[in-house]
Amino acid sequence: MPTIVTINPSGGGGIGCCCCRCCTCININFIRSPHGIIKSAEVVLGFFCQSLALNYGIKYSGQIGPSFQSFITTASWCLMTSFLLLLCYVFNEKSIGLIRQSLFETAFNCVAAFGYISSCSYLGYAVNTFLEPMYLITPYYQVFPAMSAAYMVGTILGIIYAYDAYKSYRYFKGYR
Repeated sequence: MPTIVTINPSGGGGIGCCCCRCCTCININFIRSPHGIIKSAEVVLGFFCQSLALNYGIKYSGQIGPSFQSFITTASWCLMTSFLLLLCYVFNEKSIGLIRQSLFETAFNCVAAFGYISSCSYLGYAVNTFLEPMYLITPYYQVFPAMSAAYMVGTILGIIYAYDAYKSYRYFKGYR
């Protein structure tokens, strides 16, 4: 019985070396796609928000109040889920179609968008109410600018999640 060899016209997955392809289990083309760029941005910005909040806000969480816990919780679970989705998409090309066509990603992105926008508005109120007066009178007070950047980037991230929810819904409905 003859062996049939098929060649992928797109060059296949993996990383191209001088004369061959290495790590063909990695789907680098996904990261270059529009959906891959959005997922990567969600992971990078989520890590940025979480690290800012943990590095600067933990000492002042008593002053900021429950808005800090709300923000950290939202940033943590969104970062973890987005990172796991990104890993699934990068290491398994079939999962792109399977997960994207299910309701999971649409629902997750909707809840993440709502979570980020609501927790960032609450954190923004607390930061401007409780930390801004300390910033105006204390020299070298870095907590206010850092937490302000965290809730502003978090709001942008909420908008990115909302856009991803819209794109996921269109994919779910078959409009691609």
